[in-house]
Parts: sequence; structure tokens; C-alpha cells
Amino acid sequence: MAAAAAAGPMALRRTGAAAAAAAARSRGVLTRSILICAAPPRHRGPLPRTPWTTRGPPPEELARAVERRPVREQVELDTITYAGRQHFVPGLARPRFPPWDRGWHDPWHSRGPRYEEMPLYKERGCFICHQRVRMVEGVRQAQWLTKTKLVQGLPPPVLGIIDNPAHRLEDHEEGIKRAISHARFWGTTEVAPKREHYCPVLFEDLIHLCRLMTVKYPSLTKRMLARNYKISATWERESFLLQVRGLNGILLNSMAPIPPVASKEEVLATEEHVLETFYPISPTIDLQEVNVYKELNDTGFRDGYPYSHPHTLFFLESANIRPNRFRPEQLRAKMLMFAFGNALAKAKVLYGNDPKVLEQPIVVQSIGTDGQLFQFMVFQLNTTDLVSSDGIKNLVWIDSDQNLYEKAQCVPEVKKRVITKPAGIYGFQPDTFKKFLALYLHGTV
Repeated sequence: MAAAAAAGPMALRRTGAAAAAAAARSRGVLTRSILICAAPPRHRGPLPRTPWTTRGPPPEELARAVERRPVREQVELDTITYAGRQHFVPGLARPRFPPWDRGWHDPWHSRGPRYEEMPLYKERGCFICHQRVRMVEGVRQAQWLTKTKLVQGLPPPVLGIIDNPAHRLEDHEEGIKRAISHARFWGTTEVAPKREHYCPVLFEDLIHLCRLMTVKYPSLTKRMLARNYKISATWERESFLLQVRGLNGILLNSMAPIPPVASKEEVLATEEHVLETFYPISPTIDLQEVNVYKELNDTGFRDGYPYSHPHTLFFLESANIRPNRFRPEQLRAKMLMFAFGNALAKAKVLYGNDPKVLEQPIVVQSIGTDGQLFQFMVFQLNTTDLVSSDGIKNLVWIDSDQNLYEKAQCVPEVKKRVITKPAGIYGFQPDTFKKFLALYLHGTV
């Protein structure tokens, strides 16, 4: 004890605890204690050099490991389903019944044959251009697909109608402003009407203004507007089978075709034109590849229809949400594809399916608008030989991005209780309607 006292208070504590524990054990009393066993340090060096680590396991051990174990016999178990219960039971399997044979053919409740078993099935795919196709390369891609040469601006016959004062509508500026006001301000009770409302209204009013020229030109009565008709035109371009089909814009039909716009010398000069490519992008990148059973060429109208000649296509991009609308470049590409499709379908009705250069080219016009911005196009089909890029090309004239007005202010701007910008039409451009009217009168004047 004297030595423990000399060592300090901590030594006295340990000595007292040890003495108490010894006394408790002598009395048969169990005490709790925490035993801390120090584990041996982990080996962090390389493994010791033994025969197993240097030369691998002995052959008998290796053969014992590789020896195949006997395969147990698999007993087939019957699947227990809830078929006998006639209702769903959790934990039981779903029953599988054989197909029910009605004993008679029901066309509404019978599975049709597989696509490969159809009598008109063809292994070669066809690339379809429909009204919702958005072309990445725009007009350049449509030019390659239709073998067409682009000319900027409107053709001389249309420009002659625009510049001639005798072909203008009296007080047309006031009529156009009334049409814009009707579409943007008067045609609805909403403060600011949506595009899906005012775009068709503006188109109908502009067509009505063009019909006023019927008094001066009675041959304009031989026209007809067709809606919701379906076009189908098939052609081959190099190694691709292409088709334009489905619903498109509103078509203005005529009893007489539009005369050719380009002269024979201009048509022959297109042989030297080289079509622009956009390698490595495929020209059919945006087209839908399907299996076409029958390669149709149909104008959408029956034989004997009096207004059998396509005159002008109208495309209304009236979607209110911007992502659902076509961009101007995509809209012009769609206008070119469907103008070509209508012209090609009409050419095959008149001249047959054999590819050749047309003696009398077919002209189809196209106008696209979103209710404010207008696109004008004149297409002339010169040839139906579209497989090769050599030879005579088709022609298209495009006048793009023509504003009828810059803005229609539906609600006046007010700052500090002062009207800084009253409601009304701003940036009015009447020359755009002159082009609209010129395309309407083209072929009659």
C-alpha cells in the first residue's frame, strides 16, 4: 500500500478496484467487466512464398475443384392457377387459355394477317412526306428530293401583273385594313385573339377581296376552293422510293391550267445546273419510312371533275403554340413538296407513268402564312424523269418573308396614366397584298 500511495491517486484507485473484485469473487458475486482483446495486426505486405502461391494448387486439388458435380434431376411442377376459382387469387398464376374459335369469321373481332403475309407486301421501304414533316435542311433538301432549281423572287409574268395599275383593286388598302381589323380586333370578344382564330379569318377576308375582281374578269368564276382532299404522288430519286401523300393545304382549282412561266430556252438551260448536296446528312432524314402496298398517283378528285387543274395551294400555320408551328424555312419546304406532289400527280394523269420531259409544263402556285408573315411560291414541273440528277430540272420561284403588317396592338400601352401607344395596326405594307392578288389573277389576266 505504501508503494501504491507513493505512485499516486490513480494507482490507489486501480488497487482498490482490484481488491474489491477479488473480494466479490471470493463471495461468489459476479461482476460486469469489459474485456478488450487486442487483435493481431493485419498483414499488409506480400503473401508468404509457399508452393501454392508460387506454383499454384497441386494437381489433385485442382482436379477436385474442376470435377463436375452430379446434376440433380429436375422435376416438372404443375403451375397452379386460379382458373378453377374463376376469379383472381393473389399468389396463384394467371391462367392461359387457348384462342377461342367462334366458328364463323367476324371482321370486327378477328386478327388480320401479318404484314409479311399480305398479298401486296413489298420488302422495299418507301419514304413518305406528309403535312407534319419538318425538314432539317429546308428548301435545299426539298430541291434535291424534287430535282428543282431555285430562282429568288417572283417570275416575270407575276411581276407584270403587280406593276400593272389596271389589275389593281380599287381602295384595296382600306379593304385590307378592315380585313386585318376584323381578324385581330372585331372577330372575337377576347382582348387579344389567338392565332388559331385570326389566321383563318384573315385568309377568308383576303380571298373575298380577290373575288371582287370577278366583275372585271368573269373567268375567275371558273374556280373552286377544295378543303380536306388527299393527294398521292410517287416517284424514284436515285435509290430512294419517295411519296407525297395525305392532307395538305387548301387548294384553289381551276378549269384551265396556268400557262408555263419559263420559256423553252430557260428550261433547257437548267441542264447545266448542279443540285446542291448536304453530305453527310441523308436527304431522307426527316421522312417517315413505311411499307407501301400500292404505289398510287392520285390527284384527290374523280375523273370528270370540272375543276381538275391545280392552281394555288394555301397553307395556314395557325397553331397558337410556337413549337407547333412550322418555321418559315420549314414552311417553304413543305410548300415546295406539296406543290410538286400536286403537279406530279396531274402530270401522270395527263402523260402516263413513263418518266420523260413534259411538252407542256405544269405550273402550281403556293402561298403560306401565319396570319402576319407571307411566303409566295411558283413551281413549274418540267420533267418526270427524277431518278438521275442529270438532265432538265424543275423550276421554283420563291419570294419569302413578306409582312402584311408588323404589329396589331390590341391593348394600348399606358405609362403614368398616359397612352403612349394606342391600339391599332402598325407597319402596314400593302405591297404584300398586291403579290397575293397577282398570284390569284395569274392564269386569267
